[in-house]
Amino acid sequence: MNPLDNIRVVLVGTLYTGNVGSSCRAMANMGIRHLRLAAPNLQNSWEEGERMAVHATGIMNAREEFATFEEAVADCVAVVGTTAREGLYRQHVKAPRDCAADILSIAETGPVAVVFGREDKGLLNEEVAQCTHLIRIPVDEGYTSINLSQAVLITCYELFTATGRYVPPHEKAPPAPQAQKMQLMKNWSAMLQEIGFMKPEQADHFMQGFHRVFSRGVVTKDDAALLLGVARQAIWAKNGGGEGSRTPVRNGINRASTRVSGL
Repeated sequence: MNPLDNIRVVLVGTLYTGNVGSSCRAMANMGIRHLRLAAPNLQNSWEEGERMAVHATGIMNAREEFATFEEAVADCVAVVGTTAREGLYRQHVKAPRDCAADILSIAETGPVAVVFGREDKGLLNEEVAQCTHLIRIPVDEGYTSINLSQAVLITCYELFTATGRYVPPHEKAPPAPQAQKMQLMKNWSAMLQEIGFMKPEQADHFMQGFHRVFSRGVVTKDDAALLLGVARQAIWAKNGGGEGSRTPVRNGINRASTRVSGL
């Protein structure tokens, strides 16, 4: 089974429908579908929530609402509270990344509530006392408050990542063999001489620079300047190289540009 199916995102005392909608969008991004509102105290219409949910309105419309926190988590085998506040009874908090695997393991046995408090006050002490786990998102100590929907996104991201379900894309083309690379450099040298970027007697010197660029990518300003010079010269040559066309480059470097060091 997919343990994310047993995750219940519980928003307690939420004030703004926009935060609910944004939280739904964050949940949808991370494959979590079940939203519960505990004692919501919404101050505006659902129009903003629908706008912020974008394509995740299905999650918002399927939400469950409960009169109390206790009712919202009653059927859950674990209650994971999020808190930014310090305190004697909050010292056992962990970062979401550090306990995501444990939460998913529990979710394989039954519903798990991941609880987020009010925008203005967070979770109350009596609510924290009912949590079986506490998590805190690591932030700079200079500003520890996080927007509700951003906290939902970060926490859900860590849970999703811990499933190992995401497979990053990879390069499908095989690596180029050395013979192909050398043929590329040979053709590149012929092209550069054809458009007037360099003279035959300069080819060895310039091509060492291009070997360096092609072997490691465009890293330095000199690398970029070298390729920009080729582009300018190619455009100038394409336009006929005569009066009224772009100014030609000299030894691969535009007269108005900084000269590539060492070339």
